[in-house]
Formats: sequence, C-alpha cells, structure tokens
Amino acid sequence: MHEVGIANSILEAGQTEAARLAGSRLTRIGVRVGVLSGVDMEALKFALTALRKGTELEAVEIDLQSCPRRNLCMGCGHEFETALYSEPCPMCAEIESKLIGGEELELSFVEVEEA
Repeated sequence: MHEVGIANSILEAGQTEAARLAGSRLTRIGVRVGVLSGVDMEALKFALTALRKGTELEAVEIDLQSCPRRNLCMGCGHEFETALYSEPCPMCAEIESKLIGGEELELSFVEVEEA
C-alpha cells in the first residue's frame, strides 16, 4: 500500500514547513489528489490517521481535495471536466482534447500557529 509512504511524505513536508518558523506549531495540511494519480483516497485517509495517532501530529487537520480529470479542447480552448478518456468538447463538439488535470498529488497549503 503506497498510500502509507505518501502519507508519511505529506506529514514530513508539513513538519519541514512548520520548522521554518522557530517555535511554530503545525495545525493543518491541505493536499490535492487527482482521480488519475493512482492514490486510493480512503487508504490515504486511513494511513494519515494511523501515522498521526499518539503523536504530536494527532491534532493536525488534514484537508484532502479530490481533483477531477480535466481536458483542454484543442479546437476552441475550452477546459472541461470529464470522467472519460475521450469525450467531445461540450462547447464545440471537437473530439481532440488534451489532459490538463486529474494527475495531481501535491501539497496545496500548510498552516502553522506561531508561538
């Protein structure tokens, strides 16, 4: 289950950012997870909870945001969400489009409380 490794990396990144401000306390971490990233959201939630339990990170809030697949129409430039690999543009019906979102796996924010 690679979600445990991902969860550990998320928590380490949050701690690293909090350490930049001497005496601050990590309070919240935001993560964007694309539907095409290969990450199981429920497994990631479980791993984050398990890794924080009984540690100083237990009170840290984790905000996981699921990001849909987004395509860019090569005909008119319209960006649209789709669950399908190939779907016509809803604006101009052009078939050709380019994947521009849905593969994200990134920290979106880290909140700390200053001492």
